[in-house]
Amino acid sequence: MKQVFELEFEGRHLQVETGEIAKQADGAVFVRFGETVVLSTACCADEPKGGDFFPLTVDYQEKQYAAGKIPQGFLRREGQPDAHQTLSARLIDRPIRPLFAEGFRNEVQIINTVMSAEPDCSPEMTAMLGASLALCISDIPFDGPIAGVIVGRVDGKLVIDPTAEQKEKSDINLTVAGSESAIMMIEAGADQVPEEEMLDAIEFGFEAIKKLCAFEKEIIAAVGKPKREIQLFTADESVKAHIQEEIGEKLVKAISIFDKLERQDAVAALKKQILDEYDAIEPEAKDHNAKMMMVADILEEMEANEVRRLIIEDKIRPDGRKVDEIRPLNAQIDLLPRAHGSAMFTRGQTQVISTTTLGPLSDAQIIDTINAEGTKRFMHHYNFPPFSVGEIGRTGRPGRREIGHGALGERALSYVIPSEDEFPYTIRCVAEVVESNGSSSQASICASCLSLMAAGVPIKGMVSGIAMGLITTDPSRSPDKKTNHYTILTDIQGLEDHFGDMDFKCAGTEKGITALQMDIKIHGVTREVLSEALAQANKARAEIREVMKGAIAEPRTQVSKYAPKMVTFNIDPDKIRDVIGTGGKVINDIIAKCDNVKIDVEDSGRITIYHSNQESIDAAKEMIDNIVREAKVGEIYEGEVTRVEEYGAFVNLFGTTDGLCHVSRLDWNYVEDATKFVKLGDKLKVVVIGLEDGKIKLSHREFLEKPEGYVERPERKPGNDRPKGGKDFHGGRGGRGGNRH
Repeated sequence: MKQVFELEFEGRHLQVETGEIAKQADGAVFVRFGETVVLSTACCADEPKGGDFFPLTVDYQEKQYAAGKIPQGFLRREGQPDAHQTLSARLIDRPIRPLFAEGFRNEVQIINTVMSAEPDCSPEMTAMLGASLALCISDIPFDGPIAGVIVGRVDGKLVIDPTAEQKEKSDINLTVAGSESAIMMIEAGADQVPEEEMLDAIEFGFEAIKKLCAFEKEIIAAVGKPKREIQLFTADESVKAHIQEEIGEKLVKAISIFDKLERQDAVAALKKQILDEYDAIEPEAKDHNAKMMMVADILEEMEANEVRRLIIEDKIRPDGRKVDEIRPLNAQIDLLPRAHGSAMFTRGQTQVISTTTLGPLSDAQIIDTINAEGTKRFMHHYNFPPFSVGEIGRTGRPGRREIGHGALGERALSYVIPSEDEFPYTIRCVAEVVESNGSSSQASICASCLSLMAAGVPIKGMVSGIAMGLITTDPSRSPDKKTNHYTILTDIQGLEDHFGDMDFKCAGTEKGITALQMDIKIHGVTREVLSEALAQANKARAEIREVMKGAIAEPRTQVSKYAPKMVTFNIDPDKIRDVIGTGGKVINDIIAKCDNVKIDVEDSGRITIYHSNQESIDAAKEMIDNIVREAKVGEIYEGEVTRVEEYGAFVNLFGTTDGLCHVSRLDWNYVEDATKFVKLGDKLKVVVIGLEDGKIKLSHREFLEKPEGYVERPERKPGNDRPKGGKDFHGGRGGRGGNRH
């Protein structure tokens, strides 16, 4: 039976329908937010899936019909999800995943299908609400609800779910998600905004999230199903005790080894000892594989517990650092001589080489989503090859993680990229992770910032990034049985990320934040924790910037000799057709004659010419100037005679522009036939004396000595006969009548 629930939220109508559509899914809701419509469904397998992880899949699918479009390409149907859909799916996954019980092994799939899209009503946040509700009203055990909102700031005023127009003006682009009691996920970009102002924006978003969670609770109370019993994975206590006795003390020592690979090898050897021991016990038994996975889980839990204990109780990190200490730093530039800009940034055992490539504006990426069309002139790509962690693995197409880390770096740096008018280039940064032990995404931001400066991109400020961590204890274990003790870590390494409770990435300039990203494995964090983490991150980012300045303090004033040089100028938009020519004939001729320069022509009349050789640029500009140039009365030219008729000579002034010097204007004395006065190819100095119906009238006689006593004869009308006999007013025979253009 269909049921409808409604809420007026931030000036827009929110409606949830259930019981009519997708009834065979374990949970399904049809969510309308304005004219945006999303179908969210959730399904859970009946039996646990073999494995040592929680198999949750979250999909976000944008159908082209949602925006009244037909998909492009040969098949004319939706294909693989693009980067935006991949990032949106990750956005929904991150606050949902921590709310499943520890030991949950049944496969869960959440599919969000965007079926109608209004630009002013976010499909992504509509899908997040739908995904939470689909789980909550189903019989799938889930500790929700959660919700998310977008926060913008326009003219100093915070706005929930800003419109497309407001987003263009906003200096904060924040997505925050959480439950009714705590913040669980943050994804933000900001135009160098101070930490306290970002905290205010997060808190502002959190208040709106509480309203949405309350609305969800009403729906759950009305239509929610009883939760099914799920067999959670639990370890055998006797096996845990035996393993602890066997390797407990040795594992503590191994975890404290400083070098990542040496520590991994020592821990792996102890794990192998135990796994081999249990593998030899009844290998033919039906439950043998399940027992081996249980042993592996016990070993993982022992390692995690020791890492967390050392940090929270002894304040000792695996590599011996203080909780707010950064690993050794190094920054270098100009590693790659042919790249337009290159740099390497190293933080401990994390190392990234980044390059910057400059191209013409025509190289900008074309953006075509259901809610946006246009181009993107700054791109940041991130690659994480398996050798960076000493492994063998798949290479090629970027995965969700690489797309996400690349987008985070792009967001962090985009706020300092100069405008198109200031620097009319397409800019691509590529971060290659060559060694990794945690926080490679933030190292990529530092490396890419350095490579931009080395490439001569006049960025507005130096951006540095750091990843913060969090280790908490269960309140039941604290002395007063209430306090949730926590330790915030600066510059987390891989082990601390894997076994910690929070990964909080922060990037920005000395003026403020340009990007934030927070993921947690617990049920949320408070403003107090976020404030402390941001303050600690600010100090770390300042330290990193000082090291970066040692490599390059300011952007270079010139681009690389291998980068395309450029010149930008404006022409009358009405002249664009003359520059391009029929079928591109004119512009292609310019390109061919000027060593294959690249020419961008915009509808506004702005033209940008690119080439590594400045002489080729200058030659192309001169050719275009000549095409669009207009002769003015009084201008003097020395041009080549391109055609001669009896009635006058045609002289090339510039480009393809010719003017006519009538026979009567070739000399002060009478000239009967112009072909006897000049010949093809002669250079003739002329002055423009008139412009009529697009025709240019020239005169040469002004540059000859004027006869004494010369009297100007009246201008004859076209078709008049010259007088017969006697002398004309020029002292010669009767002149030829009129212009014969």
